[in-house]
Amino acid sequence: MLSCPSASLFPNLRKLTWHADGTRSAAEFLRMAFVPSLQILNIRSYPTSLAFFLGLFVSWDLMSSPSEPNLPHRSVIEFSMLPFVIQPISQLHHLRTLDVPDLGKQGIQHIMLLRALQSLYLDLRQSTPSTWDIQSPSQFSGFQDLQSLYLGVSTFERPSNFLSSLRIVRSRKFAVRVGFASQVAQSPAHVSTMLPQFLAILQERCDNDRLQCFYIFGYLNMVLTESGVFTPLRAFSNLTVLFIERGCDISMSDEELCHLTGALPKLRILKINCCVTVDTTTVPTFHGLIGIIRLCPVLTSLALVIDTTKLDGIDIRNPGGGENFKTYLNNLTLGNSIIDSPLNVALILSGISPRLKQVNLDCWDTAPMNLLPQKKSAMEQWVLVNSFLSGFGVVRERPGLIVT
Repeated sequence: MLSCPSASLFPNLRKLTWHADGTRSAAEFLRMAFVPSLQILNIRSYPTSLAFFLGLFVSWDLMSSPSEPNLPHRSVIEFSMLPFVIQPISQLHHLRTLDVPDLGKQGIQHIMLLRALQSLYLDLRQSTPSTWDIQSPSQFSGFQDLQSLYLGVSTFERPSNFLSSLRIVRSRKFAVRVGFASQVAQSPAHVSTMLPQFLAILQERCDNDRLQCFYIFGYLNMVLTESGVFTPLRAFSNLTVLFIERGCDISMSDEELCHLTGALPKLRILKINCCVTVDTTTVPTFHGLIGIIRLCPVLTSLALVIDTTKLDGIDIRNPGGGENFKTYLNNLTLGNSIIDSPLNVALILSGISPRLKQVNLDCWDTAPMNLLPQKKSAMEQWVLVNSFLSGFGVVRERPGLIVT
């Protein structure tokens, strides 16, 4: 392909986003667009178009598969666009960002040859079945110097099997977007088993010292009640960002929260859901919040749900017990935390983090929190909290001011 004369029509092309429509003109364009200067490639293909492109590219002799003469008639997922993009992609030596569907084992082998690659997004959701539905006996060298690795998944088995096939993954960022394809895949029992297995494999395969950012988000629609589900993340002591969000109620006590964050002293951003079913989910209290600030001294942004009504052992006017907190926390989101006294909440927050000017309420403008029936009453409470915090800030800045 790269030696094709038509490639010279785009000699300096650096970025291509391609949504295949199954027409010959689209394929011809793709053929011309794969040039050595390409740095960013985003491919999306509709399943009905794959067989067409498969035959077209095989006819260009871009790859051969003599042992499988009936490839054009195989299931869409089994070949996963592999025959018509992988070999050309492997020749794009300046490619830095690659966003592609499931490319199977051979595809991964070719992608690992891209030494300039910095960001890789693999969408493992569409293929049915997929190479990664079962654990592979093969071991590939892995990725040695990625900045970001993103996986789109419909079950936790696929990312687990994918990671198991690699000897090492050296990446600064790792993100998993979950969109379950079946009720079985998203059942609490299934996820409670598969999620810890996935995180354990992540710990084994990822360079524990290199990983700095970990994200897992999606629409799980369940309550995770097993203690220690996220314990494997403690191995990544250099994490600066930990983001666990969207549609998953995580039961976590003060002790469990502190156990997790105690091994992550470099955290700057921590987000553990902003909306939970508080009636059925165990959530931390101010003790857990104070614990995080002690354990993560450089934390600047924090989002989680707590129960602000449980104040046993908390001195409202001196929540640190005389301790002078050195905290950089300036962005706090407490989601649909339980609240009954805005004044008490404001006093405690002011004592914990004098830098904090207000509680971030932006989460109430987006789903699912903007759909909660208690939104209006809750917002009134949190607006009062911010009003008190603002007043306390004025007093600190003007110590001689007398407030009546």
